[in-house]
Amino acid sequence: MPLLDPKCLQAYRARTFCLPPASPIASPAQALDFVNRRGFVFFWPIKGILLPSLWMAVAGDRPVPDAHDDPGHITWRWKDEALGRRIWYYAKVLRRKATLISLDIVPYFYALSENYGSPEEDYLLAYEQGHLTLAAKNIYAAILSEGPLDTISLRKAARLSAPAAEAEFNRALEQLQAAFAILPIGVAPVGAWRYAFIYEIVARHYPDLPERARAIGEAEARQKLIELYFRSLGAAQAKDVSRLFGWPPELVRRALKSLVQSRILVEAVTCDGQPGEWLALPELLG
Repeated sequence: MPLLDPKCLQAYRARTFCLPPASPIASPAQALDFVNRRGFVFFWPIKGILLPSLWMAVAGDRPVPDAHDDPGHITWRWKDEALGRRIWYYAKVLRRKATLISLDIVPYFYALSENYGSPEEDYLLAYEQGHLTLAAKNIYAAILSEGPLDTISLRKAARLSAPAAEAEFNRALEQLQAAFAILPIGVAPVGAWRYAFIYEIVARHYPDLPERARAIGEAEARQKLIELYFRSLGAAQAKDVSRLFGWPPELVRRALKSLVQSRILVEAVTCDGQPGEWLALPELLG
């Protein structure tokens, strides 16, 4: 079996995660370049899921503090100022957590969604097939009818403004974002915190996205996204891929097999001191 040196893997990830000895990200332009180089990253680090994040690239590998004056929270301002500017794609996508995606890579995600090029009809079909909750259907319909809405206005328009409906409303927002149906495009100074996202239909905010995704097959999309995942991590196990993307293990297995056949990945790798079989980029194996 090919053997992977943990020290080599750690050094590789330090480069791709933008951790020391690499210089931290210090500007919005560098943040955009980071997202474009990686293809997709988390906004915050997510427990149990290894993936580059903007927070870590700015603040280092440390817990996200509660203190609002922590210098690492400059990422929050960068993210908010970028909303609506179409420099990257931001929404709760992977694991339904805040994700930043390069505009070149978004079509590959969109190609795997249940959007078929008709924003006025796709959500009704998804609801009829049981893929959207009633709350999600009502939220989408409200934005479709009234245009971009802030969270407070959206709850009223979707008839989910009762305190008891807050959790249902939040789950529906996450479901719609993960489905590439809606996304935040700005911030409104409303509500108790004077801070609320403004949501819009994805296909209206990025009108060329459905057409860009149309020519991408599902197998091609999965292979592209998995390759980018390995370009960021260097090495991982099949279960890690399934955990991040939420795809059935059989589809993950097929995509990994294709990447091995294309010599993009090497399979049956042993990582010294780590259990199980790994897959890795060939350059990490010497």
